Amino acid sequence: MNQPLITAGELEDALEGTRPPRLLDCRARLGDLDAGHGLWWQAHLPNSRHLDLDRDLASPPGAGGRHPLPDRQRFTEVLQRLGVTPEVPVVIYDDMGGQLAAARAWWMLACWAGHPEVQVLDGGIQAWLAHGGELHEGDDVASSPSGWCPDYRDDTWTTADALQSSGVLRVDARSRERFRGDVEPIDPVAGHIPGAVCRPSADNLEEGGRFKSPGRLAEELPQADEVVAYCGSGVTACHNILAYAIAGKPLPRLYPGSWSEWVQDPTRPVATGG
Repeated sequence: MNQPLITAGELEDALEGTRPPRLLDCRARLGDLDAGHGLWWQAHLPNSRHLDLDRDLASPPGAGGRHPLPDRQRFTEVLQRLGVTPEVPVVIYDDMGGQLAAARAWWMLACWAGHPEVQVLDGGIQAWLAHGGELHEGDDVASSPSGWCPDYRDDTWTTADALQSSGVLRVDARSRERFRGDVEPIDPVAGHIPGAVCRPSADNLEEGGRFKSPGRLAEELPQADEVVAYCGSGVTACHNILAYAIAGKPLPRLYPGSWSEWVQDPTRPVATGG
């Protein structure tokens, strides 16, 4: 896997080089399905396309949780519509330090679909602006569809049943308050999966919204022979997986359904405190 982060300066050089990357704008707002597209339309990095969290990176909420993975064919059609091909690098950005849709898109392209050159813009659109980068508005580029049919790797994720019967380390990316069960603003049951440890995705970032150094992440991230990452709905968990990649550590598998699927079955155990 290539270096998973790119700086604003490196991106500027890449856009002027012989192999300019395809830019995907993954800004989103939970609870507002149209916010991401609206933000992209108003102002985005030049020649970027919008990749939608709810419509492109997930299936509708249901038995699989609030953001279940789309089926292979549906996601393949999304990638083809956006002109994504393994011969062209991809750079993904959002405005939340990668904690929402950018890390999810990185995981789906790089880990699940196996694209060889996917990077997240460190610091997001704010870092681009701080570097002096320009923004465009409206639909300023037409994507030529691709014919790429990824060879998906389903060993990069796991199911609730497999997780319940295994002894792997479960790393929860939600806040410590939600992990302990002190509060639960979204799902019907508070707490965490028994045996889990809490690593809030926000802890992967410096104060300015950029990722901590690889060395510091390597020291801080929970370690075990096998690790599974989860969160509320399988989105911010990808931020932790991205952090492991930055640290040069073996990547955890993703539990896509996460807490929002886990608590739908009352027979699954729930823990609080910790």
